Amino acid sequence: MTERIHVVPGGADTTDSDDLASHGYRQRLNRSLGSFSSFAAGFSYISILTGMFQLFGFGYGFGGPVLFWSWLIVLGGQFCVALVFGELGARYPIAGSVYQWSKQVSSRAGAWFAGWMMLIGSIVSVAAVAMAEQVVLPAIWSGFEVFSNPAVNAVFLASLTIVLTTIINVLGVKVMAYINNVGVMAELIGVILIIVLLAVHIRRGPQVVLDTQGAGPGLPGWGTLGLLAPLLLSAIMPAYVMYGFDTASSLAEETKDPRRRTPIAILQALAASGAAGALLLILALMATKTLSIKDLSAGGLPMILQEVLGSTLGKILLVDVAFAIFVCTLAIQTASIRVAFSMARDHRLPFGERLAHVTEERHSPAAPSIVSGVVAIGILLVNLGNAQIFTLVTSVAIIIVYIAYLLVTFPVFRRRLGGWPADGGRTGLFTLGRGRGLAINGLAVAYGLFMTINLIWPRELIYGAGGYAWGGVIVIAVIFAVGALYYFTAQHRKDHVIAAEHRATAGAEPASTEPAGGVAAVLSDDDAQPAPAFD
Repeated sequence: MTERIHVVPGGADTTDSDDLASHGYRQRLNRSLGSFSSFAAGFSYISILTGMFQLFGFGYGFGGPVLFWSWLIVLGGQFCVALVFGELGARYPIAGSVYQWSKQVSSRAGAWFAGWMMLIGSIVSVAAVAMAEQVVLPAIWSGFEVFSNPAVNAVFLASLTIVLTTIINVLGVKVMAYINNVGVMAELIGVILIIVLLAVHIRRGPQVVLDTQGAGPGLPGWGTLGLLAPLLLSAIMPAYVMYGFDTASSLAEETKDPRRRTPIAILQALAASGAAGALLLILALMATKTLSIKDLSAGGLPMILQEVLGSTLGKILLVDVAFAIFVCTLAIQTASIRVAFSMARDHRLPFGERLAHVTEERHSPAAPSIVSGVVAIGILLVNLGNAQIFTLVTSVAIIIVYIAYLLVTFPVFRRRLGGWPADGGRTGLFTLGRGRGLAINGLAVAYGLFMTINLIWPRELIYGAGGYAWGGVIVIAVIFAVGALYYFTAQHRKDHVIAAEHRATAGAEPASTEPAGGVAAVLSDDDAQPAPAFD
């Protein structure tokens, strides 16, 4: 089979809905998002203010100023991934991004596991990010300290945040996009303001990033690895922050002209976030009163802002950060909803018909919104009984997403060796070209493998002493085992038909795909077949 050649709008005589129908799906979601909304979805998922304020102290504690170089390394690796995703987003503008992409380039099992991992990782991330409100809100006003126990208060604030984001997602993409756009504008203004204010209060030169401040060689078990130890450990911080840029493509069925807009939005979201984060990092290090590992790992960026800018201005900026955390939670939940919706309408999840149902009034999948909110709050409740377990579960959320990304980049690389994409960029779609595409895709796979190993490595410094050190490996194994149990009992060899509500009208010609390849170690060749959406 050969891949259908699509012509991008401007030379096309089909609408976005007709384009979607060529993939087998009927237009059911509200297609109303423009270029900025598409960019904003990915930018708010990454949310520099959320990640920097929540995790600056964590990263600095392991690497000191070397954290800046770790940020650049992760940005470079993830940008290779984003470039590959840009090609996929241009050719398969379907809700669900990672799941749908894997369905086109991998096998049936590969697509399911990619969707499963992305779904679990996103929902866990909703809970983890919402917890960041505890870092900011009580520092703004003591009234947010409703409960004296910090763990209980964190769960309360996070649960309230998730309830609100769930309601917004149920109301539909227009309401979500409006709030998200306002939040992104506020975050962009806040980031620029913080960067400018830090720049006028600098105390030292940029050479500060060449000094580890003692981090690294003294770490237990690292011997004399020098800079390698702080680079590897502090890289976990930017790895936690810079993901989710594929969200722009998750909203492809709600975006106008998605073949052209989503690749640009994916790259813009990551580039803007990466550049802003790098500037924020280096200026914070140049402006802070102290470079002490102990002080900055404990106080983090909130401490730097209040020391450098004063309590009043610092608190005003923290309000902006609190709003950014809320919008970040909203964006992550929106992405998880689209993955669940996309899998459910292909009957890839239990109760698929109900989960994929779209309300006529809002054109929004309400059931996945509610289910994702309930599950995220349930994960938060674990924190009440054992904060160490919660830390473990949320820490591996990013590992799960990295695995989901690998379940796309690796099969694409294999397909690229055989000549993918068949159009070769002749249609005007975003493309990397033959030689450059192989090189960039290869780097994306290598980076993904390296960082996954770095993240999951059983370190007591990250996961805790004793049995907790292997907790990351165990949690990933459990998530994979549960997914495998369901897949091989309920999905394997099952014919999948698109739910009637979402099936394209009779006469619409499904877009064919090239033969799907398998995914090593998980998928067998006899399990590979064309994308099941077109059964």
